[in-house]
Amino acid sequence: MATPLQILQSHRLRITDCRLVIIQEFLDKNVALSHADLEDTLNNKFDRVTIYRTLKTFLEKDLIHKVLDDSGATKYAFCSHGEEAHGHNHEHVHFKCEKCEETICLEDISLPAIPLPKGFEKKEMNLLVQGICEKCH
Repeated sequence: MATPLQILQSHRLRITDCRLVIIQEFLDKNVALSHADLEDTLNNKFDRVTIYRTLKTFLEKDLIHKVLDDSGATKYAFCSHGEEAHGHNHEHVHFKCEKCEETICLEDISLPAIPLPKGFEKKEMNLLVQGICEKCH
């Protein structure tokens, strides 16, 4: 697994303490995190605007993707890139545990192609499965 420094370098992003710490949080937790989750975890080490801008940059550079769950809050999940930095698929199933309330990516389960009516253009798709995760079972 690549280090936060290697990840920033491979995506040609400026190296800052905030970026390094946030990537490490995603790697350590391995679940979808909201802006509020990061604020709580980082204990005011960085202000909310800096965290917001970092997440926005990571979205633009394809380091993270949005995950919608039933809470209405936007969460973000770190993208697993492997060797191909931009060859991964965001259209996979997400799972939210009803006990621990963690949301994880199930990257091996792709979403089916959905034919849209003429004149419609797809921007993104989401599928959330809810239940009990293996840790809470």
